[in-house]
Amino acid sequence: MANEVKKKVGITETVLRDAHQSLIATRMPIDDMLPIIDKLDQVGYHSLEAWGGATFDSCLRFLNEDPWERLRKIRDRAKKTKLQMLFRGQNILGYRHYADDVVEYFVQKSIANGIDIIRIFDALNDVRNLKCAIDACIKEKGHVQATLCYTVSPVHNVEYFVKLAKELEEMGANSICIKDMAALLLPYTAYELVKAIKETVKIPVQLHTHFTSGVGDMTYLKAIEAGIDVIDTAMSPLALGTSQPATEPMVATLQGTPYDTGLSLDLLSEIADYFKPLREKYLKEGLMSDKVMGVDINALLYQVPGGMLSNLVSQLKQQGAEDKYNEVLQEVPRVRADLGYPPLVTPSSQIVGTQAVLNVLAGERYKMVSKETKGIVRGEYGKTPVPISDEIVKKLIGDEPRITCRPADNIPPELDKIREEMKEYEEQPEDVLSYALFGQVAKKFFEYRRAQKYKIDANLVDMEEKTYPV
Repeated sequence: MANEVKKKVGITETVLRDAHQSLIATRMPIDDMLPIIDKLDQVGYHSLEAWGGATFDSCLRFLNEDPWERLRKIRDRAKKTKLQMLFRGQNILGYRHYADDVVEYFVQKSIANGIDIIRIFDALNDVRNLKCAIDACIKEKGHVQATLCYTVSPVHNVEYFVKLAKELEEMGANSICIKDMAALLLPYTAYELVKAIKETVKIPVQLHTHFTSGVGDMTYLKAIEAGIDVIDTAMSPLALGTSQPATEPMVATLQGTPYDTGLSLDLLSEIADYFKPLREKYLKEGLMSDKVMGVDINALLYQVPGGMLSNLVSQLKQQGAEDKYNEVLQEVPRVRADLGYPPLVTPSSQIVGTQAVLNVLAGERYKMVSKETKGIVRGEYGKTPVPISDEIVKKLIGDEPRITCRPADNIPPELDKIREEMKEYEEQPEDVLSYALFGQVAKKFFEYRRAQKYKIDANLVDMEEKTYPV
């Protein structure tokens, strides 16, 4: 290895966002984070992924926290390290498409409150749904990390992703992320894919995977050999299973090689010691289940992300039909094929999974069709990777009109109307965005916040938990 070119590999640490989103449904409160952020800031990470994804929803819905205040508190302690967030393109951090003015304002406020890097993705890899967020991030002088959602299907091959990466670079991306949310990217495929993308684009390329299928470490190693610039890992107490590969073993593996991260194992060990008791606490509280910690080969067999597996189990439990689990797993790829092979990531994973459950429980395919499934067929989420067959279109939506333009082109500006609706609750400019994305959930939080402020009995405020996809 002495003759190899030295290429330091960067590490994005996910313990403050995707690690706990994947293992404990995004329930880590800010008070569990703050004491360790100073040390995380000393490590020398490429970035700390600390916001976005389901954290925004979870703060409001379950933790009685203001997500904007969370971001400001983290920024205040992470003085040296770049902060990164996950952003669902035209969906922002919600579950529908929003008007361009909402997207632009959300990007502006995210960067103003401390975000440096915005990882922007679209569940269908429809670049039209990325453009507004990318342009807004460029305008605000943020780092655009444009994302290709990795999946496996008859059309999702190396050539498909290389073409997509080039298109994202031409749209103004500062870096590219290969987002392997379902842990489907196998080591030798990763080598081939990363090599091809690195030969095609001039900007840095980052790889994100999960450990669900058990191959994450090996996938990272082959990607590193192919030239990947940055990888996503999680501190070991909140790594593996449906989370990311562990930070410390990757750092140790690369020490003394041309890819040495330069990070201190001693400091990482101290940080791990902080998270170990938290892991025990989450296990004791029932937030973390043994089920999410093992290797699940179903991820490779059915292309189902770990979080989606637990959602399917939950849906079947509610119906007293847990014995139908394997039948539903087999139905998932069939529904996905019918709907044009969407990558399985929020919100398409929930839509496909729920439709598979409906098909199995009804004993007849598409006897019951969810409004979200109809939405995909209508084109409300964008263009599917493969056109949906005329037969499926007819069966699911009949002769209803379909959207062929960028879906957000049909959404008029929303900000002024939303601001008027919620003005009685507004205590900071960002509140309008919380309300825009989560309506009644945000309103309940605002009422709770007001109760706390004026020392009203918080029990008078209805904060009933509701299950929701994360």
